[in-house]
Amino acid sequence: MAIDKDQRWPELPYGAWKDTRDTLHLWTQIVGKIRLALTPWLNHSWHVTLYVTARGLTTSPIPWQGSTFQIDFDFIDHVLWVRTSGGHFRQIMLRPISVAEFYSALMAALHDLGIDVHIKMKPSEIVDGIPFDQDTRHASYDADYANRFWRVLASANDVFGVFRTGFLGKSSPVHFFWGSFDLAVTRFSGRTAPRHPGGVPNLPNSVAQEAYSHEVSSAGFWPGGGGPVDYAAFYSYAYPAPDGFASAKVKPPEAFFSKELGEFLLPYDAVRTARDPNAALMDFLQSTYEAAANLGKWDRTALDCAFGSPNRPRPV
Repeated sequence: MAIDKDQRWPELPYGAWKDTRDTLHLWTQIVGKIRLALTPWLNHSWHVTLYVTARGLTTSPIPWQGSTFQIDFDFIDHVLWVRTSGGHFRQIMLRPISVAEFYSALMAALHDLGIDVHIKMKPSEIVDGIPFDQDTRHASYDADYANRFWRVLASANDVFGVFRTGFLGKSSPVHFFWGSFDLAVTRFSGRTAPRHPGGVPNLPNSVAQEAYSHEVSSAGFWPGGGGPVDYAAFYSYAYPAPDGFASAKVKPPEAFFSKELGEFLLPYDAVRTARDPNAALMDFLQSTYEAAANLGKWDRTALDCAFGSPNRPRPV
């Protein structure tokens, strides 16, 4: 059954769900830090991310003493699931509770399942963040907007997934970074990059420097968070940004370069209201990648390929 455009790309006005967005950001940080604490380091922090599912977000399997467990956000029934490979589970209902209460409930659920894990209590990439076990300020959960947010992620995930198939070089999975609260996909030129200066709030410089050890063209979706961007937007940037990148011509017409952020932005509403949202988003992804790769003198002959199609091997 086909789903109409408003279902796939719903309205997501930042002001209408800001409090829920902020609370949910911190909840995902708690879940993500559990994965971080127990998973071996993978290049560019790929081991810490969450992934979009048919119902929400998941950690994917996390190792624990010869077994595995998984934590899933379900934004349809509004439940947090903790499931083990031994067949046991616990549930936490997603509702308006504080970050401190969410943290306590999740740790109790893990303890009941025989899993004891300790995480760093300070939120990452947030200025003046409150330790999770002390945060009673953030306690909002609007189920409708949480569901809308997931539907946007699911739709973007589909387009990002197709975009990822058009590249033979090293490419990240399509994954959700809970620190910055965005869905992202990253392509690599194969060359090392200048040492990153760091300076990300509440993130060790060593983490940022490892994440940007190699040249990248990265794109993603961010639901907004105040400052210069108080609206949902798609973004694309290059590290290091080649000469002329900021003035490159990109598509669609609504896309622009933000000097404050140092990256191209495409307001989510421009995609949502486009005649063909998937095509508008793909134009943005491809044109900003081409700007980064052409100006950065990437070996596109060796790295690029046609987009993939179901059940059709790539011709060689």
